[in-house]
Amino acid sequence: MRPRTTSRVSLTAMLGTPVTDPQGIVRGKLKDIAVATGPEAGRVAGLVLKTRQGLQIVSSIDVMETPAGTLELRSPTAMSPLRGDENYLFLQQDLIDRQIIDIHGRKVVRVNDVDLEWLGHGGVHLLRVSEVEVGLRGAVQRVFKGILPRHTLESLSRRFASRGIPWQFVDVIEVDPARRVKLRIEHERLSQMHPSDLAEILADLAPAEREVIFTSLDEEVAADTLEEVDSKLQKALLEGLDEERIADIVEEMDPGAAADLLSEMSDERSEAILEEMEPDERHEVEELLEFHEDSAAGRMTTDFVSVHIDALVADGVQAMRDFDGDVETVTEIYLLGADRVLRGAVPLARMVMAHADSHLNVLSESRTRSCPADMHQSEVAELFDKYNLYSLPVVDSLGRMVGVVHSDQVISYLLEKI
Repeated sequence: MRPRTTSRVSLTAMLGTPVTDPQGIVRGKLKDIAVATGPEAGRVAGLVLKTRQGLQIVSSIDVMETPAGTLELRSPTAMSPLRGDENYLFLQQDLIDRQIIDIHGRKVVRVNDVDLEWLGHGGVHLLRVSEVEVGLRGAVQRVFKGILPRHTLESLSRRFASRGIPWQFVDVIEVDPARRVKLRIEHERLSQMHPSDLAEILADLAPAEREVIFTSLDEEVAADTLEEVDSKLQKALLEGLDEERIADIVEEMDPGAAADLLSEMSDERSEAILEEMEPDERHEVEELLEFHEDSAAGRMTTDFVSVHIDALVADGVQAMRDFDGDVETVTEIYLLGADRVLRGAVPLARMVMAHADSHLNVLSESRTRSCPADMHQSEVAELFDKYNLYSLPVVDSLGRMVGVVHSDQVISYLLEKI
């Protein structure tokens, strides 16, 4: 059995290469390379040739490299007309000079070239996509192709470091909805990214590509991502969505973030979205919309974990399990008396270390700090700095707990001042 051999070639170098039959007669020139999508993403489905009869396609299995650098058909009957309705991604047409998402690097990049590999095993030569080139090397190859001799161009391009992204980390963006469905282009791996990374990617994309990506996300991921972008980009992302879809997303957001979002919209559209929301979520957001945005209440969330003042550690654990909000933001469990008056706070770490039958009020901080709902956000920030807080409960004029301000909201406020 002959050993497997590998040779690499760029798409730019291959394009325009003459394709001959076994008798050496030129049958066409390489126009593009078709790649499969869906479950077989990245497999080279065929080579597109420009011939006298029009565009033809031939399987890469039926083509081999020659020592002279040309391409040779194994059989002249291997070619068939390119109909135009095939489910292929074309490297030259669909990738070169287009934006893609580098899943591994978590960023948006522009494709300058594509590197392919010939895999030789015995008498069979298979072509596969290796990586996309996003650095200067690919740009130089394209700019000077046809101007400089091939060997001179290869020598020149090698002076520039290669910046390649392996094909498995490439997320292709197709803006045509019909073609996107046809090619089965999906974005499951994006949903596994951190919302902050997704937010940066969306900010770097052009509007059409941005819409494609955002509309592909499920409600929970879309909600988390919206909370990470500024109000201007929020409006742009939601602009093409109907009120029902927006309501589904807003319901998954932190109530405080949802209220901030709706406050930036026109009264008419904000009301329309609220009408589509579930009653409980709508009530929470409507309450927050009544507060001034510069106040503690304007920065707070109504999602927090609380139990009765007489509760046990086991009750606190169960309350955590029943909590529908973001558990990563929970640093304390709040103890409430009659009429939801704030009576104490137990650090989460302290509760975890205690016995299940211990009373939470015994574990409570000796003095629970809180702030009135109408306190200005600058004063709230001063309290966080003075007492090195992670969170701060917010109470109304009667001492009833209405929400909590987390440190990330204070950081956002301070960044806005810079």
